[in-house]
Amino acid sequence: MPRFHVTHRKDGKFARRGLRSYFEYRDLGIKRASKGRVVAHVIRARPGKAPHGEWHYHDCAVQFVYVLKGWVLFEYEGVGRVMMKAGSCFYQPPRIRHRELKHSKHLEMIEVVAPANFKTHSVRNSDPGS
Repeated sequence: MPRFHVTHRKDGKFARRGLRSYFEYRDLGIKRASKGRVVAHVIRARPGKAPHGEWHYHDCAVQFVYVLKGWVLFEYEGVGRVMMKAGSCFYQPPRIRHRELKHSKHLEMIEVVAPANFKTHSVRNSDPGS
C-alpha cells in the first residue's frame, strides 16, 4: 500500500546522476512512497553544461513537466519547436520523439513520470521520422 510522504526544500539535495548529464535531480520521494508507480523530481540546469540535442523517446504511460524558473526549448516529432517558460506545464504523450535544443542557465522544472522505472531510447538517425 502506498504511504504518506513529505519532502521539504531545506532538506532536499540535488544529485548529478540522472537521465541527462547537463541536469541535476532532486528526488521528491514519490517513487518510494508509491512503490514504483510514479517518480517525481525537481530538475535544474548544471552550470556550464549544455544539452546535446539528441532525439529520443521514453517508454512510459504518463510524463508531464512544470517549469518553475527559466526557459527550455524542445523539438517534438510532428509538432516542431516549443518554448517552455516559467509557469508552462507540458504533457508528453508516451513514446513521442523529442529533443532539448537549449535552456536558460537558471532552468528549474518539476517532472512526474509513471511508471517510475521507465526506459529511454535514443533515436540514432537525426531525422525522427525514419
